[in-house]
Amino acid sequence: MRPDGLTPGWAAPAGVGAWMSTRDGGVSTGPWASLNLGTAVGDEPAAVQENRRRFARAIGAEPVFLRQVHGARVVRVVAADAARTEPLEADACVTTERGVACTVQVADCLPVLFAAPAGRAVAAAHAGWRGLAGGVLDAALEALCAAAGCAPAEVQAWLGPCIGPRQFEVGAEVVAAFAAHGPDARFVPRARADGSAAWLADLPGLARDRLAGLGVATVSGGTWCTVEDRSRFFSYRRDGVTGRLAAAVWRD
Repeated sequence: MRPDGLTPGWAAPAGVGAWMSTRDGGVSTGPWASLNLGTAVGDEPAAVQENRRRFARAIGAEPVFLRQVHGARVVRVVAADAARTEPLEADACVTTERGVACTVQVADCLPVLFAAPAGRAVAAAHAGWRGLAGGVLDAALEALCAAAGCAPAEVQAWLGPCIGPRQFEVGAEVVAAFAAHGPDARFVPRARADGSAAWLADLPGLARDRLAGLGVATVSGGTWCTVEDRSRFFSYRRDGVTGRLAAAVWRD
């Protein structure tokens, strides 16, 4: 039986599978309870290995985990990459191989899954504010379209859970990072207790704006807040020491 998770409510092409984990269904304890999929967050390695086995069984494909660095690098992955002892360093991946799951980990950042027409290729991106401002969605979309021989308007995208617009307080450097890409309608000003300036940022909204600007017309999801739903999602902003969720997309 598959543990609790999210199945994207998109009209993905036949032959494309996608799923995202929640906290449910693993063996980790303490702040990592229970389906922690992160290997670098202080959890017991044996517990994470078992959790990853359960994740792989749940999706019925071989997940390729990345070493994410909040950048914009995209890699094309194949079956052999699932068995790497040292994961590829990137924040997005694309594949045309069947049974290979493009996988990203998050604990407040935004996971974005992509499907090309007719399921010819799939991609996943890890989009925190740095990666989003730095062009990780642009790079992932370009790689997907090149692999599938399609245009951005033919691609579907799904936004998973992330820190929501009521919880994502940011400073001026974040607002400035997006200033070149359009108006700041996704930032709501507020004053901190010490009187300094701050803003509430809409991370899914910023991603939707970027995807629309790139020509992607079909975007779904982006309605869950990892901070506010403690029982279902890990959140670094809320808890500090915590686990990692994973979102995956694959060709059956």
